[in-house]
Amino acid sequence: MGRHLSHEHLVAGLASGLRAGALTADAVALEARKAAEADEVATPVVPAEPDRTNVTSLTERRLAQLPPDTRPPPLVAAYDQLLRARQPADHPAIQGEMP
Repeated sequence: MGRHLSHEHLVAGLASGLRAGALTADAVALEARKAAEADEVATPVVPAEPDRTNVTSLTERRLAQLPPDTRPPPLVAAYDQLLRARQPADHPAIQGEMP
């Protein structure tokens, strides 16, 4: 409920539930929604547009602080041997494998 309702509405729902003797989550949710609806009717809230100029990518920030990578690329020539290896004639190929 905390993702969908404000803290004040949840507290109001808990207080109403306790006064009524209804201690289930459904009763608290119902009372919290009633409190939220009462506030919306009294004062309509216009959501403010978030300030998107301050949003920074954490990945970009971390990469900007790293030194350049000067290592040579890995050698994969040894793996080419595996591509040339063939199955013996008495062992059937795995399904989906090219002969």
